[in-house]
Amino acid sequence: MNASIRWLASALCAGLCSTAHATPYIPKDGAAVIEQLPHRADATQTELRRLRTQLNAQPQDLALATSLAQRYIGLSRSETDPRYLGYAQAALAPWWQSAAAPVPVRLLRATILQSTHQFNAALQDLDAVIAQQPGNAQAWLTRATVLTVQGNYAAASASCARLSSLAAQLVTVTCLANVAGVNGRSEKSEQLLDLTLQRSAGVAPEMENWALTLLAEMATRRGDAAVAERRYRQALAQQPRDSYLLGAWSDFLLDQQRPQEVIALLKSEQRIDALLLRYALALQAVPGQQAALARATTELAARFNAAMQRGDTVHQREQARFALLLQHDAPQALQLAQKNWAVQKEVADMRIVLEAALAARDFAAAQPVLDWISTNKVQDVALQALAARLAARKAT
Repeated sequence: MNASIRWLASALCAGLCSTAHATPYIPKDGAAVIEQLPHRADATQTELRRLRTQLNAQPQDLALATSLAQRYIGLSRSETDPRYLGYAQAALAPWWQSAAAPVPVRLLRATILQSTHQFNAALQDLDAVIAQQPGNAQAWLTRATVLTVQGNYAAASASCARLSSLAAQLVTVTCLANVAGVNGRSEKSEQLLDLTLQRSAGVAPEMENWALTLLAEMATRRGDAAVAERRYRQALAQQPRDSYLLGAWSDFLLDQQRPQEVIALLKSEQRIDALLLRYALALQAVPGQQAALARATTELAARFNAAMQRGDTVHQREQARFALLLQHDAPQALQLAQKNWAVQKEVADMRIVLEAALAARDFAAAQPVLDWISTNKVQDVALQALAARLAARKAT
């Protein structure tokens, strides 16, 4: 998913979360590393253990449960660690299956559900929250994000518009720009967002980072690399370890044929699957990195295989890129990309379908995405180039 839920919802995930009832993964041998736990002496972990102990003694304490769940969700984003979403769900266990859960639980449950791509279930909770609390800005923003990812742009814009009387102007404008960027209204939305950000002194760092990242992506999509780079660097200066931003910046650098910079950027960020993927792609583009590339590729294959054994299909976009660009298996990449496209419809989802279809010479597979791009007037220079290549190949 994209970055558009960072501020009010404070729950962006990298999309590497397993489902709650997936088949357990059984390692092949006792030496396999299952997970690396946070350091027990860490102050945050000490505080979380204290709260968890309190909650174990009082599992029906709604305020304590929701406070702890929110802390875990925040950590899942900042650390890009899906285990924290499981801990958050466990904190909400007394109400998790309830069809009439309290509003705070529904809002947190919706955040967790959208993070695992259970979008329709998340929308049910969000609609229930809004029915009880029409002024809940977090619910409207989360709803807009989910609908944008699903490609329901009209409904997403309507949800963004409801924020105008509930949140700061920059929140509303950024929410609307996030939709407009993939719905044929990118140029004017980018100008308005840029102006609004300049006039929004003293906004929360997370809010400014969200807007800057989106502006960088919008400039990238219209082919203005210089402006995009300036905006990416501004955002990185504020939040240099934001995993979504690192991934977007790395993709920009890879497209600009600057893999050495990606290697330096991500050398210590390999714990995160999506960033390890970019690191491996950069290694592949640099001569003399065969040994490091082999290690990274082997590690990625193990992680993706483990996810498949768990029944985790959330990160199919990344797996499709891995299959296409590192394993050079175009048919497998196309199959994964199509499954991902059925669930979410962001620009990156469109791109991997077209790239895989081009490599597999399966022009029929590309047509639904090409039709979507045309119908919704999606503006992106990389997509336009791929469409042109597909048309040329099809003509030969």
